[in-house]
Amino acid sequence: MKIALGSDHVGYALKTLIIEHLSKRGIECRDFGASNGEQGANYITHGKAVAQAVQSGDADFGIVICGSGVGISLIANKFKGIRAVLCNCEYVARVCRSHNNANVLALGATVTGRSLGLAIVDAFLAEPFDTTSWDGWNKARIDELTAFESSQFRS
Repeated sequence: MKIALGSDHVGYALKTLIIEHLSKRGIECRDFGASNGEQGANYITHGKAVAQAVQSGDADFGIVICGSGVGISLIANKFKGIRAVLCNCEYVARVCRSHNNANVLALGATVTGRSLGLAIVDAFLAEPFDTTSWDGWNKARIDELTAFESSQFRS
């Protein structure tokens, strides 16, 4: 599994912690984020890089982090095929994967503690997309979303 990670300067510390955590589990991480937490870094630049890595197939999933998680999730969702979700607990992370086939996790570094952040990442990455429950309801909704997305002018 390959994970693309990106953050602005506010999310730098949490991003670094997540990379260390995932690397210890043998998961390959590509860091597209801020190089430190001291100098300002634009969440748009780093969110775009992660979305492009997932979109192209260079990464299986993405994790994006800024102060609230909102701004960086907004830019990631501008890319066709990206379903970025801001998660604040493990339950939401699991449901976003199982029901919505989310492929980018967004976290808010100022509102998510270290332990909770790692638990959310683990829940997100462990949960498969459920294509069988409710007679394929989840897959049908994602197919509908994808068809709508394809009709829009997005790269």
